[in-house]
Amino acid sequence: MRHNHEQQATNGRRQLIGIYLFELVEEIDAIGPWEVFAWWTRAYPEDGWEATTFSRDGKPVTGDNTLVIHPHHNIESVPALDVLVHPGGDGHVAMLADETHLNWLREQKPRVPLMTSVCTGSVVFAAAGLLRGRPATSHRSSLDQMKSIDPTIEPRPGARFVDDGDVITASGLSAGIDMALHVVGRLAGPDRARQVREGINYAPDPPH
Repeated sequence: MRHNHEQQATNGRRQLIGIYLFELVEEIDAIGPWEVFAWWTRAYPEDGWEATTFSRDGKPVTGDNTLVIHPHHNIESVPALDVLVHPGGDGHVAMLADETHLNWLREQKPRVPLMTSVCTGSVVFAAAGLLRGRPATSHRSSLDQMKSIDPTIEPRPGARFVDDGDVITASGLSAGIDMALHVVGRLAGPDRARQVREGINYAPDPPH
């Protein structure tokens, strides 16, 4: 398991977390982790990490709830990634039959040290064969779909996220925030993750 909080930027290159955006992305799947990673990398640049966003063509995307998001890069211009975050959302349905996207994910797997998903992003990972024989989670309503795509997957219902070393899957929506804080803990240590959690004032205490 790649728990590498000792990992630092090498050869002067800042290591990069990239969040993939697409039409009908679920906004909190992307924006929740973005808030964690952007706050961390801006508050503690000495850790040697940066965060960015990208889409296939670099054009703005419209989320499930009509928020328009403008990515920083397209799929060609984004620098080499050290962490990839693949959100979910209704747009994931079209991806299941999009061999161009699935092949791109398969190509990323040996290149990107840590592949992560939020919500139905794990269903897309399953379609690409990235979860074969692994424990994984997804939105509670999509666990059966994930399993039907690849029966070798071991679903973990009720888990906020599942860390299987070089692949982490998070369950629905706000669970991406928990997953992102876990990633900060892996990359920079638990103390830094706590500092980031306090920095973004994340202390769930729902009123209902």
